[in-house]
Amino acid sequence: MKFTLIILGFVLTVFSFLPLIKSPQWWIRVLDFPRFHVALILTAVLVAYVALFSAGSTLEVAMLVLWALAILNEVRFIINFTPIVKVEALRTKQQKPANAFTLMIANVRMSNKKHEKFLNLVLQENPDMLVMNEPNEAWHQSVRKKLDNLYPYAIKKPQENTYGMMLYSKFKLINSEIHNLIEDGIPSFYTIVELPSGKKFDLFTVHPQPPRLMQNTETREAELLLVAKKAKETPYASVVAGDLNDVAWSKTTKLFKQISCMIDPRVGRGFYNTYNAFVPIFRYPLDHVFYEAEFRLVSLRRLPKFGSDHFPIAITLNYEPLHEREQKHPMADKESYEEAEELIEEGMEKGEEKNKEKTEDDIK
Repeated sequence: MKFTLIILGFVLTVFSFLPLIKSPQWWIRVLDFPRFHVALILTAVLVAYVALFSAGSTLEVAMLVLWALAILNEVRFIINFTPIVKVEALRTKQQKPANAFTLMIANVRMSNKKHEKFLNLVLQENPDMLVMNEPNEAWHQSVRKKLDNLYPYAIKKPQENTYGMMLYSKFKLINSEIHNLIEDGIPSFYTIVELPSGKKFDLFTVHPQPPRLMQNTETREAELLLVAKKAKETPYASVVAGDLNDVAWSKTTKLFKQISCMIDPRVGRGFYNTYNAFVPIFRYPLDHVFYEAEFRLVSLRRLPKFGSDHFPIAITLNYEPLHEREQKHPMADKESYEEAEELIEEGMEKGEEKNKEKTEDDIK
């Protein structure tokens, strides 16, 4: 038992500190995800060791101190998503928000066949805009009749590679564009949304590749940071939404927020875990909405599951540019800009390699 606890403690300690390495290697970046779980299990291991065996030697004391530091290292990343810290996104003070809109984000899971259950949820929630990640043509055909009637504006790119995307809107969409920013076959959307009042804002929707076996994260980092730069450069206030395949507390997400000057409504409120809907004890916040300080939060909710491995989320924002200065937001320094440029360059080079490989495979 003692030996088991020692081995487990040191393995979890490695899991805690290894993600501090700035590397796109998948086996490092995947450890950004379970920080809460590592902290919880390592705390249990530490308490069990002290209760059962105490700490008789200097070496054991040093070991327990190291475990405690590993726990604190994990906590410092996730504590921002608890009510202990001050919220980053302020709520609107308007009793009847004049420029409010609701955006629903759902990774429908391409293999999920419960199309009708999803449609019923959409009809029940009745969002002003709907972002669907992972739809293929079967999904498109199953939802188009009802959603085309409900939403007069849309951008559609259903695909069979789990990176399809569709955006439905009750509001007018202007200058809509579909981009493959880094990799062929992995689209992102850009559009200008015109509210009923005539006010406009920019909307970016994304779904980069996740870290997984033999799949490093250079292209994910590059795509997110490119979107961050574009969102900052556009003439209107911006919103970025979608399945980012990254957790809210990662270094990449932090850098994304600094470059884009966007805020996260979960800070100070909760995790709002969206994945995995099938495994209650292992869930992470992978589906995100970030926005600039011109918007105020009305509500943020995780919606019921509908058969996908992701929970959908719905956020209601109000466009209030006159109160922008009241809301603090992250800002990038020179070092952050330089780091972002390096990651974008590395990711684009990797993307070119992948695109070339795909082209060669298609020729064969």
